[in-house]
Amino acid sequence: MKGKMKLSNFEGLTPMKEECSSKTTAKIKFLNTYRLEPYNKFQDQLVRDKAQAILTNKLQQAKYDAISSPSLCASLSEEILKATKEMGFDRYKYVVTVLIVEKAGQAINVASRWVWDVQRDTWVSAKCETETFIALALIMACYYE
Repeated sequence: MKGKMKLSNFEGLTPMKEECSSKTTAKIKFLNTYRLEPYNKFQDQLVRDKAQAILTNKLQQAKYDAISSPSLCASLSEEILKATKEMGFDRYKYVVTVLIVEKAGQAINVASRWVWDVQRDTWVSAKCETETFIALALIMACYYE
């Protein structure tokens, strides 16, 4: 067995050489915690109240405009996402969608599909209704291990 190293019970394996230059940084590895619950659990009512307040404040005097509605939806969803993240619920990832629909005497059904963990994942909705449109915000909180 000349020229070959013996690593534990395996013969013929040579160790991998890692070259480290001054330009690269070492990647830090963390051990698994095996924790299945967050320290600060998602609280539906707090998020619902905050989203409702944001929708009401931003849309009180607004009128429906088909051209500006997409940008308004994007800015509202970003603001709700930022407010939700600031609440400090750990180990959650969020998806926020805002829908603005003109009132024209029609009915509307909103549906979405998810691969869902019913014990840890949750969702919240908030609605704001004005004379000319209805705004609906959906906040999905998915637990991330």
